[in-house]
Amino acid sequence: MTTFVLLHGAYQGGWIWKPVRERLEAKGHRVYAPSLDGCGERAHALRFGITTETHGMEIADLLEMEDLNDVVMVGTSSGGMVLAAAAERARARIGRIVLADALALRDGEKIRDIVTQPAPVETDLAVGRSAEDAAATSFKDLELELRQWAADRVTLHPRACFYEPVKLPTFWSQGWQAQVIYCTEAVNPGKPHQERAAEALDATWHEIETGHYPMLSTPNRLVELILSN
Repeated sequence: MTTFVLLHGAYQGGWIWKPVRERLEAKGHRVYAPSLDGCGERAHALRFGITTETHGMEIADLLEMEDLNDVVMVGTSSGGMVLAAAAERARARIGRIVLADALALRDGEKIRDIVTQPAPVETDLAVGRSAEDAAATSFKDLELELRQWAADRVTLHPRACFYEPVKLPTFWSQGWQAQVIYCTEAVNPGKPHQERAAEALDATWHEIETGHYPMLSTPNRLVELILSN
C-alpha cells in the first residue's frame, strides 16, 4: 500500500481528483485529496493572507498530524507550487513527487510570470472564472456530463498565489525521486517550463495526449503513470 497526497490547482478543490482517487483506492492505496484553504468546499473561508507558502504549510502539517511517511505527492497546475512548498517543509516524509502538467517555479518567480492572461474574475482578494466560462473554456473538451459536473464545482482562488513570488530556498537543491507528466494539448504551463523542471529534478518524463485536466479526461492513464516508478 502506498500513501498518496493529491494537490489540486487553481479554481479547483480536492473534488477534481475524484476519478483518480477512486481508482487508487480500489487498488488498495491510501489517498488524501484535500481542498486547500480558501478553495473548493472551503471557499467560504477565502480571505487575505492565503499564499503558496501557507498552502504548503497546511499540507506539511497534514503529513505530520496524520504521521504519513514515504508519501507520493502529486501536484497539478498551481498545485505544483504547493507540492514544492510542502515537500520542502516535510522532506523526511516524502518518497516521490509527481508534477502532472504542473507549474514548477524557482525561488522568487510567480505564477503570473508564466500564466500571464488575466482571469475573467479578478478582485483584490481572488481570481477565477464563472461556472459558465469554465464549461466553455477550461473543460470544453470533456464529455458533456463530466464538463458540467466540473464546472459546477469551480471556485475562486486566492489572488496572492498568482501574484506573490514563491519562497523556495531549498526545494531545488534537494534530491528528489520525481516524475514530470506533460499534457500535450494544454496551453499552460507549457512544454519548455516542464522540461526545465524535469531537467532540474532529473525526473522521469511522460506525455499524455490530452488537455490540462488529465485527472478528468484520462484518469486511467494518469493513474498508470502515477503508479509507475
